[in-house]
Amino acid sequence: MFTSIIDSGTSFSISNTMLATGCSILFGFLIAVTYMSKGKYTKSYATTLVVLPAIVQIVIMMVNGSVGAGIAIAGAFSLIRFRSQPATSKEISTIFLAMAIGLSNAMGFLTFSLFVTVLFCLLLFVLDHTRFGEKWGEERGIRIVIPENLDFTGAFDDLFAEFLKSVTLDRVKTTNMGSMFELSYTAQFRSEVRQKEFIDAVRCRNGNLTVTVSRPMPDREEL
Repeated sequence: MFTSIIDSGTSFSISNTMLATGCSILFGFLIAVTYMSKGKYTKSYATTLVVLPAIVQIVIMMVNGSVGAGIAIAGAFSLIRFRSQPATSKEISTIFLAMAIGLSNAMGFLTFSLFVTVLFCLLLFVLDHTRFGEKWGEERGIRIVIPENLDFTGAFDDLFAEFLKSVTLDRVKTTNMGSMFELSYTAQFRSEVRQKEFIDAVRCRNGNLTVTVSRPMPDREEL
């Protein structure tokens, strides 16, 4: 089933080359659509996923049978990684998938490329649209401004125990010429509908100063 359309040691025909290139573009498009189904992306990155398998396939066809040229191309691919801006783990994985599809098509294994493309696109789609790897309960960022004469150590522990599942103090900094402290927490609420009660209770404790509840900035998972 997974056999190559290209005979070893023979030159590439126009029909085989066009068929392999068309499959590379199609499979790259499937990868791009899967990546765009959920999450942030740019037009340039989506375009890259579409054309990258075909580019890799053409390059490998050109160096077929030449060990020296193959080593040179491998060095060129490694330079591309270090000349690019840092990417997320998901972007790197889709880039490698697109390159693998291009390599497989260059060797003529079009059926195998289709199988791998469908398999990994389905896998990425399922992982992106389920809660796999996510923390249960949405985290919130909480910022509380307190006067400098209020000892923040343990000052809100009873409120945190009542309204929050978990809380972590991330940062303490002075503000307003050192006359106030700003406390930054990452927390999970026991019930989202009780956020106003929590804010009102904290305002009674910190002298009606600023209290902010927001979404925390997500970490960029770079490779």
